[in-house]
Amino acid sequence: MPAHQDPHFLAIEGVIGVGKSTLARRIAERMGARLVLEEVEENPFLEGFYRDRRRHAFSCQIFFLLSRFRQQRVLTQPDLFESRIVCDYLFRKDRIFATLNLDEAELTLYDQILPLLERDLPRPDRVVYLQASLETLLRRIEQRGRHFEKGIDPDYLRELGEAYNEFFFHYEEAPLLVVNTDAIDFVASPDDFEDLLQRIREHDSGTLYYNPLGTQT
Repeated sequence: MPAHQDPHFLAIEGVIGVGKSTLARRIAERMGARLVLEEVEENPFLEGFYRDRRRHAFSCQIFFLLSRFRQQRVLTQPDLFESRIVCDYLFRKDRIFATLNLDEAELTLYDQILPLLERDLPRPDRVVYLQASLETLLRRIEQRGRHFEKGIDPDYLRELGEAYNEFFFHYEEAPLLVVNTDAIDFVASPDDFEDLLQRIREHDSGTLYYNPLGTQT
């Protein structure tokens, strides 16, 4: 894929609160692309999950898995597949949560379902993985004010961040741009956004780690 060409299917990833949906919206608007956002607030088990992970893990996991599958399956339709797509999640990351939250029997069942669902789904031709420190994540979660996230366990966020890092350290299915977002604000700073967008457009092979200086103080 030539440099500076917008990707056909771009996936933005990262831990809860890192800003992936916000970035996906801005990029989709700039590229004139179809925007696909994860249906987070529609999950009826999510608030219970944050209160009691063990009790609600499987229900929460399966809801997200099927929701993501329905969204991604629609993208295989010819009229949609020809347009550019920006998605605020990577379907394969679903297993990160399953590994962290399901018990052995639940994970065995999950692993029987997952290959059947992902077999014919489209795969992105470029992926952006947004990273941030625990302090940054907690601050951003507080700022956006989702009621069901108020009791989120910082230890769970830390564990989730480690699992994400491990997953993307081994990810090789598409060009991957890993971005440290601690020092940038791609909402308030046009320069931060333009610089990040340029990096996304230029990166078309392998894995690149991008640690911008940013404009935040």
